[in-house]
Amino acid sequence: MAKEIAESNPTANLDQQDGNADKFNVEAAEILANEALRLPISDAVPIYEQLLATYPTSAKYWKQYVEAHMAVNNDEAARQVFSRCLLNCLQVPLWRCYIRFIRKFNDKKGIEGQEETKKAFEFMLNYVGADIASGPVWMEYIAYLRSLPAQTTVEESQRMTAIRKTYQRAIVMPIHHVEQLWRDYENFENTVSRALAKGLVAEYQPKYNSARAVYRERKKYVDEIDWNMLAVPPSGSSKEEVQWMAWKKLLNFEKGNPQRTDNASAVKRIAFAYEQCLMYLYHYPDMWYDYATWHAKNGSKDSAIKVFQRALKALPDSELLNYAYAELEESHGAAQAAKKVYENFLGDGVNATSLSHIQFMRFLRRTEGVEAARKYFLDARKSPNCTYHVYVAYAKMAFCLDKDAKLAHNIFEAGLKRFMHEPSYILEYADFLCRLNDDRNVRALFERALSSLPPNESVEVWNRFVKFEQTYGDLASMLKVEQRRKEALSRTDDNGESTLENSLQEVVSRYNFMDLWPCSSKELDHLSRQEWLSKNLDKKTENPPPANGATNPSDRGLLGIPNKSNVSGKIVYPDVSRMATYTPSQKPGHSAPALSDVSNTTQNGSTVNNGVTTTATNDILKNLPPSLAMFVATLPPVEGPSPDVDVVISICLQSNLMPAGGKIQQLQTGPAPSTSDVSGSSKFKQTRDRKRKQRQDEDETSTVQSQPGPRDAFKMRQLQKAQNANSSSRTGGSASYGSGFSGDRSVSSG
Repeated sequence: MAKEIAESNPTANLDQQDGNADKFNVEAAEILANEALRLPISDAVPIYEQLLATYPTSAKYWKQYVEAHMAVNNDEAARQVFSRCLLNCLQVPLWRCYIRFIRKFNDKKGIEGQEETKKAFEFMLNYVGADIASGPVWMEYIAYLRSLPAQTTVEESQRMTAIRKTYQRAIVMPIHHVEQLWRDYENFENTVSRALAKGLVAEYQPKYNSARAVYRERKKYVDEIDWNMLAVPPSGSSKEEVQWMAWKKLLNFEKGNPQRTDNASAVKRIAFAYEQCLMYLYHYPDMWYDYATWHAKNGSKDSAIKVFQRALKALPDSELLNYAYAELEESHGAAQAAKKVYENFLGDGVNATSLSHIQFMRFLRRTEGVEAARKYFLDARKSPNCTYHVYVAYAKMAFCLDKDAKLAHNIFEAGLKRFMHEPSYILEYADFLCRLNDDRNVRALFERALSSLPPNESVEVWNRFVKFEQTYGDLASMLKVEQRRKEALSRTDDNGESTLENSLQEVVSRYNFMDLWPCSSKELDHLSRQEWLSKNLDKKTENPPPANGATNPSDRGLLGIPNKSNVSGKIVYPDVSRMATYTPSQKPGHSAPALSDVSNTTQNGSTVNNGVTTTATNDILKNLPPSLAMFVATLPPVEGPSPDVDVVISICLQSNLMPAGGKIQQLQTGPAPSTSDVSGSSKFKQTRDRKRKQRQDEDETSTVQSQPGPRDAFKMRQLQKAQNANSSSRTGGSASYGSGFSGDRSVSSG
């Protein structure tokens, strides 16, 4: 029947999902768990096993599984399920289910059963008694102790002592219902002996107050945690990040030991918080690493080792955790244990990565010597996954640690036969030869590599060859290699002829050293810009060159010139592909002018748009800064009423604008002094005054009182001033639009 359900609901079958993300499909798991509730236990067992194989720390699935066995009195199966899950799922509801299962058997066994039940309670409180939700567990245990019969005074005394000790353990726990537990404890002591109660209550009052204060603080962190979340690998979702942060906050709170308890109690409390955290962040390697290193810092190496072993069981493919575990063993002098960690991770070497080969080779060099590392290298290079990195790592090890330059040279030569097509390997080999001052073999290596590499993969090798000649060669060899590089790379460039031309950037590349340059950053940007322009001479002008040297990084990197300008990085160009043509709605009675009226052709063939010729537009664009010219050139054409430019300029001239210095300067509204009649400034002044007078006449028909009332005190004061100055503005004043940002009208009198 389970098979029929899986076939009828494909999303619920976790085994048939493709990929890791589908395997941990939370919605499908919930559907599957709900279906299992309606099935007989014999059909539901495979479903539960499938769920728990995917979510081994899900306490709610374990609880549902064991309750299904308990419902049909399958006690032995329930006992086996409890043995599999209790110690890995420290959650109170699951443990209370365990207590119900124990009491079901032991309540009928008399004194022997009572002792077994008490041991079960103590076992539970030892593991989850510090849980913030364990208040009802303590109450249940105390109620069970009260219910036990006492035949003699000795038994009664023992029972009262057990109840008192349980109360005293509970009231110092920062858990739910701690206030109720304290009240019950006071009543209990007063019932037994008022004289004794006064001293005991006074002794435990400060401890209770501390527990209650810590509980209130802890509750703030606990409330942020989703206790129903399933343990899934991190996917980067916001919910997962919130939960990760909530657990980190709780762990940091517990590490601060807010109750100021002894070290053993604090360590137990922090370990419990980590255990609960890993129930939900089971697939987070950083949490496992934090837990293990916390144990190691507290001097418990054995506990740290156990945590790493559990972590590798949860995440067997995690290289980081394997290296961290081996490092822990090695740091404590257990070289053989660390070697076993590496060997278990590497396996038979078929699926081992190059990095794992390199790290194990270094480990053998540290712990067993040169010969062990050499022997492993000879085996590792036969691996199908071996890359050039293994050769480079062992060659450097032989050269730097073993001081054996000949062996390192032989290793590089052996790798060259296999990795001649890898530019990175060629460069590493060249660096090694440079350290040996073997310039002849460096040049020979470059020649061999460039003769076999395709042009599109040889750029880095050519650049390094040129840099080598610029640093160590003479002028003739330097120029010769640069010319050869240009000829080789021109075959892969669309502008082959322009690539062959000489440029000043080549001189910059020759005569710089480290971060010292023969020109300023501004000149570098200018040269890069000119280089870009020269490569795009024959391309369409609809893609204008970027400004301030913001050229293609590969164009500058070809000659080894970095982009030093910080200005170019600040320019953000608009996304012109999202710009839409403005289509204003027409007023009733007005029709939009026809396209033929807006755009026509002059006698000399230049196009006219709204009275402005294309030739004039191009002249204007040439005089603008490049970034502004690029923006203006991509603006859509105006297909509607255009603003009066003179009115806009006049308003801008009369506005209080914020200059670059940060001080507001009031522009004069009166006539400005004229320096020359030839410049035409007097004509512009007359035109401006005439248009200003026309606006004043128009403003008289629309008074300040006709505007909507202001909403704040500042605007009310401005309105009052405007009303008082309305009459004076008609004679000697000038109405102006104040801030261009607020749009409020202001009045100034001359």
